[in-house]
Amino acid sequence: MNIWINGREADITLEKEKKVGDVLSGLEAWLGGSGHHVSGIAIDGEDVNARTFSGLLERDITGVRDLRVTTSSWAELAAQALFDTRRDADNYENAEFGERARFSEEWKESPEAGHLEANFPDLYRAALSAFSGEALNPGSLRSLVDERIREMKDPAGELGLLRKLVEEAAVRLEDLPLDVQTGKDGRAAETVQIFSALAEKIFRIFGIQRAEGFEFSHLIVEGIPVYTYIEEFGTALKELLAAYESKDVVLVGDLAEYELAPRLRNIYRAISGPETA
Repeated sequence: MNIWINGREADITLEKEKKVGDVLSGLEAWLGGSGHHVSGIAIDGEDVNARTFSGLLERDITGVRDLRVTTSSWAELAAQALFDTRRDADNYENAEFGERARFSEEWKESPEAGHLEANFPDLYRAALSAFSGEALNPGSLRSLVDERIREMKDPAGELGLLRKLVEEAAVRLEDLPLDVQTGKDGRAAETVQIFSALAEKIFRIFGIQRAEGFEFSHLIVEGIPVYTYIEEFGTALKELLAAYESKDVVLVGDLAEYELAPRLRNIYRAISGPETA
């Protein structure tokens, strides 16, 4: 079997591989180090689609003459999955009632669904909710997808737009202990929700920049390597949510005012740069 990658014949020697699925798994592992993944497959001149893919995996390699593989970067695959999901939201909205009933199950088998489930699980759940006719409507799903598309297209620009929101959220975190103590439950719940969504967005953009090749290993935040700082930030966030749910007023106050408010400012300043912060 001859293997071609992006139009060039690859110098790959097959050893223990018996099935096409074995070859593809090996290629994915090999490509992983370069940040690329398989995005298209053709067997002996015939393109493989979602319906024929599962049968392909069990096909014996002795019956295959040419395996042609197209690869794409993570960013390219993510962008394609987002654009396809936005198109799917339009198709669902325009579908007849009977077609809508089948939409969710069929969508789960699509390439974009697989990519979202692996890389954007919250967006995957939102899409399932919309395509199942549950709480989320197609318009709201499109808004969520559009936000992720903006993050993919211009992560630095999207991060720069958060400066005012970060400071407002940090101030509200500092006020959270008093809000909880004085019975301002509505404002307290809103503060926790705003902060959680903002932190998740910052972490998402950080992940996008890493996937695009930005090197952060040299970055130090408050004397701590940035990856360790983000891990500790995430742990403190989970502790805050748990303390808030259990109504542990003292712990909520300590975490919000002394841990998370300064961490939010610091991580944003470190990632975005002083000119943005």
